[in-house]
Amino acid sequence: MKKTKKIIIAISISISAFLSYGFADNYFELSKNLDIFSTLLKELNTYYVDDTKPGELMKTGIDAMLQSLDPYTNYIPESAIEDYRFMTTGQYGGIGALIHKDSNEIIVSEPYEGFPAFKAGLKAGDVILKVDKNEVEGKNSGDISKLLRGQSGSSLNVTIKRPNVAEPMVKEIVRETIKINDVPYFKMLDEEVGYIKLSSFTQTASKEFIAAFDELKEKGMKELVFDLRGNGGGLLIEAVDIVNIFIPKGQKVVETRGKLKKWDATYLTRKEPLDIKIPIAILVDAGSASASEIVSGTLQDYDRAVVIGRQTFGKGLVQQTRPLSYNAQLKVTVAKYYIPSGRCIQRIDYSTKDELGKAQTVPDSLINSFKTVLNKRPVKDGKGIKPDIFTEEESMSIITATLMRSYNIFNYATQYYLNHPKIAPAKDFQLSDKEYDEFIAYLSDKQYNYSTQSEEVLKKLKEVAQNEKYFESAVGEYEALLEKLTPKKENDLIKFKSEIKMILENEIISRYYFQDGRIEQSLNSDPDVREALQLLKNKKQYNEILAGTFVPNK
Repeated sequence: MKKTKKIIIAISISISAFLSYGFADNYFELSKNLDIFSTLLKELNTYYVDDTKPGELMKTGIDAMLQSLDPYTNYIPESAIEDYRFMTTGQYGGIGALIHKDSNEIIVSEPYEGFPAFKAGLKAGDVILKVDKNEVEGKNSGDISKLLRGQSGSSLNVTIKRPNVAEPMVKEIVRETIKINDVPYFKMLDEEVGYIKLSSFTQTASKEFIAAFDELKEKGMKELVFDLRGNGGGLLIEAVDIVNIFIPKGQKVVETRGKLKKWDATYLTRKEPLDIKIPIAILVDAGSASASEIVSGTLQDYDRAVVIGRQTFGKGLVQQTRPLSYNAQLKVTVAKYYIPSGRCIQRIDYSTKDELGKAQTVPDSLINSFKTVLNKRPVKDGKGIKPDIFTEEESMSIITATLMRSYNIFNYATQYYLNHPKIAPAKDFQLSDKEYDEFIAYLSDKQYNYSTQSEEVLKKLKEVAQNEKYFESAVGEYEALLEKLTPKKENDLIKFKSEIKMILENEIISRYYFQDGRIEQSLNSDPDVREALQLLKNKKQYNEILAGTFVPNK
């Protein structure tokens, strides 16, 4: 017995010594490198030929170190805390307006309806000349945003120049706490189908969603289109509470697993649900990430909703903030999350990088299959959430993208608004052919140069052919092909008329009906919404998809 005790004690001492030495080695390595870094920074600051600006140098070093990990692990200096708080709460002190830079001018893109800029009479297209006594010329939109933000209740004077108005105007604006709605829009699509758009997961997401859901139920909603497209995520607990609306209390929504046991947690639904039977079509795309993937993936795992759209982003990582010295913070990835089927949908493995240092996507050989909880449908990990029904992403023509990027569509919408006091309701408004021709005439002296991919490839071919001494024998053929492939603006304005016209109508509508109008108009021609409506009207197909028995085109 004594011999056994001695053996146990000896083994314990050996393990303890091994762990201690391991910890000591890590601590020594950390201490050694911190000492090297400190002395290096001191030597640079003393001897480098120019001023090193130690604060900027340190931030560069910190950022470079964190970039070697993943894009979600970030250093947040005290000066950026307000921006970070806005990301998590959706709140900031300011005037409530979007701005952009066009040439050398800072322009109001859109005042938020009901907020200070709107109340003070700022309009889309107004050129900002001064903020209080600060001249705008030479500054970028980020600089001006900082001047416009401030303590709620404080006032500022904004000097603007409005198109078609001779003299500048001064607008006094009282800043307020600006809260961007998580649910920017909801409505009945017809007598039975409701639609809710959720754009973020801040602290009020579930509350706003429930309010919208209840109001639509009162209007007769029997089916729901739940739009998560472009929603990059937010607070995990808000995702849990939104899932809870549709599944019973006590069910697992998501599990987190980290290197430290303190980050291992299982999140269950905490309340009684609002509706466990309403048919749901969830819309997703490549911009749906994190909390959006928890909601869509969990409802898919419980066979509770049909997911429609494109493959989601694939962010299965969890971040926490840790306090640092001098009121700075570190946002650090601490865990991965797993939805009820057991899958982690993380698409990129940041621990594996190629020779150029680029992180790699999870290879197909490491993709695993899982089963949904109730009906045992096959689902996979490692690639985001795969929709039950795929829809094609509509690509935008080069001319349309160029007209938007050059602000020609934006500027024409401003001119149209100044010349038309009223238009039809957002869902009914359409430009006539005559008005579209007026837009083409407006563009006649505007700059919006662009080239197609075919044109760029052909130019590259010319370079290669010249280097290989083959070009001279093919000059005629090359120029003839280049002539055919070079875009002609006047032709493209007709060829892509329906697409350009739809974007232009949407921009014009925003002048009168703001964000609500934009969304309402876009729903009229939204292919994903059409697909969702067709599915919800076809109960047989809806139920077969959830049961895993649906065969397309049968």
